[in-house]
Amino acid sequence: MRTALTLVALATVVMLVFVVVGFIRGLEQSLTVSGDEDVVLVYSVNSEENIENSSIAARTPSLLTASLDGAVKRFGITNVSPELYLGTRVKTDEGDGGLGLVRGVTLSTPLVRRRVKLTEGDWPGDGEVIVGRLAAAKLGSSDDAMAIGQSVEFEGRRWQISGRFAAGGAAYESEIWCKLGDFQTATKRQDLSLVAMLLSPQSSAAEVELFCKERTDLELRAIRETDYYASLQQHYKPVRLLAWFVVVLVSGAGIFAGLNMMYGAVAGRIREIATLQAVGYRRRAILISLVQEGVLLAAAGSLLSGVIALTMLNGMAVRFTMGAFTIRIDSVAILIGCGVGLLLGVLGALPPALKALRAEVATSLKAV
Repeated sequence: MRTALTLVALATVVMLVFVVVGFIRGLEQSLTVSGDEDVVLVYSVNSEENIENSSIAARTPSLLTASLDGAVKRFGITNVSPELYLGTRVKTDEGDGGLGLVRGVTLSTPLVRRRVKLTEGDWPGDGEVIVGRLAAAKLGSSDDAMAIGQSVEFEGRRWQISGRFAAGGAAYESEIWCKLGDFQTATKRQDLSLVAMLLSPQSSAAEVELFCKERTDLELRAIRETDYYASLQQHYKPVRLLAWFVVVLVSGAGIFAGLNMMYGAVAGRIREIATLQAVGYRRRAILISLVQEGVLLAAAGSLLSGVIALTMLNGMAVRFTMGAFTIRIDSVAILIGCGVGLLLGVLGALPPALKALRAEVATSLKAV
């Protein structure tokens, strides 16, 4: 019973480490895969790093395509995506909902957002939307409420869900997309939030940046999409540091808990340890045996936690300010979690074993 309780306690500590490290890895992965090296974002210079607050003129896309030749052109279509991006209250048919992220898009958007793939249904028509695979998690609702054929309500209108899309773990997966014209009508806005341009291999983002600096009357700024999400990683750096600090605290608490458990385990075996010394076993051999037992228990607990984390936690959606992302139990998380578990086994068994071996054999044989 004592061994089983020790195993469960060690597995619980390692599971907490998996949760926190998986959270960090999921956040980092979401921001890393969201950017495209060949895409440049053009938005208002006054919005700093928050595109939701950006407001640029509706004629900006035509100005960019007329002044610059860097955008990719295929079959007479320029790969430029004008978009209206807004955080707003979204309500589902089930009555629940929350703050959602809605993006007004056009037919050229998939040409620029190359990670986005329509997994179910059709592209949105009039009064319709498509939802990312993590949109339900962002709203705190069920997947059934965001299924095709259901409807959502935002900006005073009801929209029918016509499809679902995925984006390889990118931040878009927590968004709701609708037709740009419909969204502008619903929000009573004629402006845009940003313009995304897919640059050809011969072009450079510096050309777009130079154009924005020369046209001071437009008040635009341009940034490569990968650089934009890299800046967001810096913005969330305190959160990641705090999460790593929690990992250290959990590990430290686990070590003390392991010490407490192992002290109790060794205290109940004082007569056994003394008997082994009396029949001729060296203290070093007994010490190694006790440490081996601790490491074996910790390894079993780590293995149990790893299996549970991979089967139940990996891919679990988490709501966040930027949208939603999934907990990621990857090789780094497994390495850190199992490393902490083995560390608990060694540091938890060593001090109580040393204390028990220092006691006199005759006194220990009389212990109850």
